[in-house]
Amino acid sequence: MASTPGILTNWPWTPLGSFKYVVLAPWVIHSTYSYMFGEEGTDLFYILVFPFLLWRMLHNQIWISLSRYQTAKGKGTIVDKGLEFEQVDRERDWDDQIIFNGILFYLARCVLPMTQTDLPIWRGNGLVMTMLLHAGPVEYLYYWLHRALHHHFLYSRYHSHHHSSIVTEPITSVIHPFAEHITYFMLFAIPIVATLLIGTASISSYFVYITYIDFMNNMGHCNFEFIPNWIFSLFPPIKYLIYTPSYHSLHHTQFRTNYSLFMPIYDYIYGTMDKSSDTLHESSLRKEESPDVVHLTHLTTTESIYRLPLAFASLASNPHTSTWYLWLLWPVTLWSLMLTWIFGRSFVIERQRFDKHRLQTWVIPKYSLQYLLSWQTEAINRAIEDAILEAEQMGVKVINLGLFNQGEGLNNYGGIYVQRNPRLKVKVVDGSSLAVAVILNSIPKGTTQVLLTGNLTKVAYALAFSLCQRDIQVVTLQQAEYLKLTKSLNATEGKVVHDKSYAQKIWLVGDGLSKQEQLSAPKGTIFVPFSQFPPKQLRRDCLYHYTPAMKIPKSLENVYSCENWLPRRVMSASRIAGIVHALEGWNEHECGHTMSSIDKVWQATLRHGFQPLVSKEAKIDKSPLQESITQF
Repeated sequence: MASTPGILTNWPWTPLGSFKYVVLAPWVIHSTYSYMFGEEGTDLFYILVFPFLLWRMLHNQIWISLSRYQTAKGKGTIVDKGLEFEQVDRERDWDDQIIFNGILFYLARCVLPMTQTDLPIWRGNGLVMTMLLHAGPVEYLYYWLHRALHHHFLYSRYHSHHHSSIVTEPITSVIHPFAEHITYFMLFAIPIVATLLIGTASISSYFVYITYIDFMNNMGHCNFEFIPNWIFSLFPPIKYLIYTPSYHSLHHTQFRTNYSLFMPIYDYIYGTMDKSSDTLHESSLRKEESPDVVHLTHLTTTESIYRLPLAFASLASNPHTSTWYLWLLWPVTLWSLMLTWIFGRSFVIERQRFDKHRLQTWVIPKYSLQYLLSWQTEAINRAIEDAILEAEQMGVKVINLGLFNQGEGLNNYGGIYVQRNPRLKVKVVDGSSLAVAVILNSIPKGTTQVLLTGNLTKVAYALAFSLCQRDIQVVTLQQAEYLKLTKSLNATEGKVVHDKSYAQKIWLVGDGLSKQEQLSAPKGTIFVPFSQFPPKQLRRDCLYHYTPAMKIPKSLENVYSCENWLPRRVMSASRIAGIVHALEGWNEHECGHTMSSIDKVWQATLRHGFQPLVSKEAKIDKSPLQESITQF
C-alpha cells in the first residue's frame, strides 16, 4: 500500500476476499444462457468476454512461470536482489485488474448503443487504427501521466505502492491502487472507443490490443533480459519503439528516468532516458551464474506442482495444505502427471544467496507415489545421478538430497552415487547428522524415557545411540524394533526396552506409525517426527512437532516460498545441512551409513545464524546436545 493512501486505493470487492469473482457472475451466467438458448440479440463479443478473461489469466501465469524459472537459473538477471514474502503478499491480487476490465466490457455492452450490434470478427483497418492511436495519443498521454504520478503528492498517495517492488515480476506491472487503474483504463480505452465511433471496430482488434498490452507489461517487468543486441543493430530505430526489461528496470531502481509506457521515444524527446540503459542491457545479457549449493527435492502430491515457486505464487508462499479448488484443474494435473512419467530430468525452481554462496533448489519430476513403486527405482536413481553429475560439471560444491531422494531402499541414503563415482568433487549430503541434532534438542530437559516407533532408519539408529549415551531410556512398541536396536547398538541392559504400556509422553516417530498406536498415546503426548514426511495428525489433545527443521537467518536472501509444509523462512534440516557443509568447506560426503559429527554440525549451524524451531504450543525447553557419534 502507498505510504499515505489516497481515496479509491482499495478495490471495491476487497471485502469479498477469495469470493471476489462473484461480481462477474451475473454477466457470465447471462451470456452463457444466451449462448446456450439462443437469446435474440446476443452478439459474439458478449459471449467471448469471459473466455477472454480466462485467456488473460493464463497469459499472465505463463509469464510469471517463465520469469521465475529464468531468474532461478540466474541467466540474464537484471537486479540481483532478493524477492521476499512481503512482495508476494502485496502482489497476490494481480487478477483484480482483469476482473475490473471484464466488468467494464460487460457494462459497455449493456449501456452503449453501438456495442449492442454484432461486431465483425476481423477488420484490418480497425486493427491498424488501433495501433496508430496507441502509438500516438496513448503513449504520449501515458508518459505525462506517469511523470505526474511521480510528483510527491500523487506518488505518496498512489504510485509508491507500485514502486514498493524494486525487484519486479511480470505481475508487478498491474499492482496499482484502484484509482490508478481507472485512469489507465481511460487511456487504453481511447483506441477502443475511437474505432467504435468511426465504425472500424472488431472483436479481433479489441482482443489483440489488450493481449498486446498484457504482453508488453509482462515482458517489461521481468527481472531477466532476453532481447538480443542484434535486433537493435539490425534495425537501430527499433530502440525508440520497443522497450526492454532492463530499460524499465532502471525506472524501478532510479525512479526519475525511463517514464515511457512501451515506446522509449518520449524519454528521448524529453530527456528522461537513463544513460545507463544500453550498458545495463548488454551486461544483463552476459550474466549467467552457477550455484555453490544445490538442494535436490521432488514433487510430493499430485497437487504439489501448483505449489512450486514457478506456479501459483500465493500457494507457494504458504505451507502446503489441502486446497479444494485445485481439483478443478484435474485435466492439467493429469497432463503434468503423464509428463513426469515420461521425462525424468531435474529442473531449477528457485535461487537464494547466503554469505556469498549461491543456492539453488532443483526438482526431480517424480511424485512421492512413484518412489514407493519398485519398478520406478531405476528411473529415479538415474534422474538423481544425472542431477549430481550435472552439478559436478557446473562446479557445485555441495548437493544435498531431500525427502525420498535419500531412501535406504532407493539408494542406500545416497551412498550408491559416491560408490559409482568415486572421483566426485561435489559433496553429497543427506543431512542426517543435523536432523539428529535438531531432534535431540527438541526433547525437554529432565526427560528420562522416550518412545521410538516407526520404520528404523539411519536417523533412528543415531537417535537411539545418542539417547542411550545420555542415559535416556529408549522404549519400543514392537519386538522386532527392540531386537534390531539392541543388536545394532550393543546397548547395555535397560537402555533399550520393549514396552507396550503407552505411558511415555515423548514419542519419536517415523514412517510406519500406525493409527492405532497414535490413538493409544496418552493425552498431552508430544510427537517428534524423525521422518522426512510428517505423520498424519489424528489427535487434538496432543502436540506435533514439524519434521526436523530450523529457522533461517535474515541474511539468507530471496526466500519467498515455503518448503512443503514448513512455515515461512523455515528450512528442513537436510537442506540446511548442505548449506552449512559448503559454508564450512568440509571436504567429505555425508551419505550412505556415514554421518558427520553431530555436535560439530550443530554448533556450526548455530554459528551461521540458524535457530531452533520451537512450536508455540509446545513451549519446550531446549536441552544441551550431548556426545555425538560419527558412525554406527
